[in-house]
Amino acid sequence: MSAAAGTPAESDAASAALGASPVDAPKLVVVSAGASDPSSTAMLADRLAARAVAAGRERGLDLTVAKIELRALANEIAAALVTQNLGPGLTSAVETLAGADGIVAATPIYKAGVSGLFKGFFDVLDNDLLIAKPVAPIATAGTARHALVVDESMRPLFAYMRALTIPTSVFASTEDWAAPALDQRLDRAALELILLIESRFADRVKGSSWDSYQHEYGSAGGAELEIDLDSDLMKLATGGSSQAPSSPTA
Repeated sequence: MSAAAGTPAESDAASAALGASPVDAPKLVVVSAGASDPSSTAMLADRLAARAVAAGRERGLDLTVAKIELRALANEIAAALVTQNLGPGLTSAVETLAGADGIVAATPIYKAGVSGLFKGFFDVLDNDLLIAKPVAPIATAGTARHALVVDESMRPLFAYMRALTIPTSVFASTEDWAAPALDQRLDRAALELILLIESRFADRVKGSSWDSYQHEYGSAGGAELEIDLDSDLMKLATGGSSQAPSSPTA
């Protein structure tokens, strides 16, 4: 796919939003698994981000934009899949996502599936990290035959992570870049994303019903600290003994 297919002005607009708004402004995080530089996947994600920024400003909502380029984290993602240890770049990406009010998640499609880089990144994330966060799924491919991958692979992934995907999927094959229909989908997706961010849905869920979700130990946003670490069960789980030590005999 040609690098000229994107709209430089829109990409620049998304980049200009980085650090341009107040600290407490809602944050849009763009996650791109594009493997090349320049990347058509990253350019499509930037187009949606720029339109979301513009749609937000029309509604009096100033977004900041942060980008996570998975290509730069490939080695750390591979290591984390094997060791469960996060490197500094991956740790920073996780912290960025944790602070996101909305997410644009973009991947190229290979062999009728999302890229291994994209799947690997989300595989190493904490299952609680994206609860109720609005996500706009985006994919690019060389042929329209991959169009359903967004709905058949990406939506189930984010459903498992209990994120909230927007109604409109955005997919672009080589022939789609100059089609008016792509611009219409981008505009529609941008507005849907902004409306969800504007509603503060994720904050409301976390503030009102966070305890009703099933959490993994160590990932419940502090709620896991209510566990009684001195119980017999927890002592056994950590390799200790549930029995008090016997007193020494004379």
